[in-house]
Amino acid sequence: MGTRHAGWLLSASLLLGPLPAPATDSAVAFTDAERARIVALGPWPPPAVRDPSNRVSGRARAIDLGRLLFFDPRMSPVGYVACVSCHAPDRAFADLKPRAHGLADLERNTIALANLRLQRWYGWAGLSDSLWMASLRPILDAREFDGSATSVTRLFRRDERLARCYRTAFGVAPAGDEERTLVNVGKALAAFLETLNTGRTPFDDFRDALARGSSAPAGYSASAQRGLKLFVGPAGCVDCHRGPNFSDGDFHATGAPPSIAPGPPDRGRAEGARQLAASRFNLSGPYSDAPRRPATPADTGRRGLDAGFRTPSLRNVAVTAPYMHNGRVESLDAAIRQHAIDRAPRGDGEVADLVAFLHTLTDADGERRRVAPSSDPCPP
Repeated sequence: MGTRHAGWLLSASLLLGPLPAPATDSAVAFTDAERARIVALGPWPPPAVRDPSNRVSGRARAIDLGRLLFFDPRMSPVGYVACVSCHAPDRAFADLKPRAHGLADLERNTIALANLRLQRWYGWAGLSDSLWMASLRPILDAREFDGSATSVTRLFRRDERLARCYRTAFGVAPAGDEERTLVNVGKALAAFLETLNTGRTPFDDFRDALARGSSAPAGYSASAQRGLKLFVGPAGCVDCHRGPNFSDGDFHATGAPPSIAPGPPDRGRAEGARQLAASRFNLSGPYSDAPRRPATPADTGRRGLDAGFRTPSLRNVAVTAPYMHNGRVESLDAAIRQHAIDRAPRGDGEVADLVAFLHTLTDADGERRRVAPSSDPCPP
């Protein structure tokens, strides 16, 4: 665990006191309704499903190409910014900074890359409706890569090995239609990103035991169980953080502290939906491999979308600080208090129990994510 991350955990422990030692002799009683809500938070992992809008989703050669491009700093014309610059494997595929930084500072926090195949919208404001479209956005953003279809195509012209990978994955040469080449790069990156999934956690073992009617697994503390009871009950967390990925995938005004970034207020989903509908890369455009559907997102007519941001997953949340869309909340206990206005938790003890529960959503890899290598990503 990084020094900075360890620091905020130490601060939280000093504030809240030590988390209760694991205990199995004081199991918490759950009502039938609470048990049903807990069981609905699984099972994990869910079955893998290919993205119908991406014809190379799940294909090994496209995954290999996407893995190479993810780590390649030549993806940016300046030659030193890559996807991994903000999404580092030893930082939960995030950067643990309040705001992302490519070629310039951005206004939002870097989202950890995990379980992306379970999402419907991508980015804090849902600027993309597919994972491959989301992979294109940083390439084209002047503040991130400042790239273009031409700069991406040039990379393949200069590197025969990558060009061979591309031909193997897509069956055509990376030349001619530069925008098509750019989109295919996005689809290869998406195929790789679909493989970045979190593993099972102590909560999953507890949930499965509850579903079977078995006793709680040894080591699942009474504090975590009390926090879970709050989570699915009076704290109301499950209203937005529901399902196996602990996210409803929708957009909500969360009341985060104001951004420190200069400029006008962040309009969140209202502006994200507008930009998505106007993009030629959305799912109703010419590049989707699935049957077309309307470009206008279903929520563009909803009121209150200003300052609305997508509900993040809570899997591995304990290792992805800071929190909120603008990175203004530095610890789990502060994030809980930020949301607790009219609901529980109402005291330090309940906050500590919720923190204890959220820590049980961390898998065995924790902050340091593994990336499986390819033995021969570009065969002749």
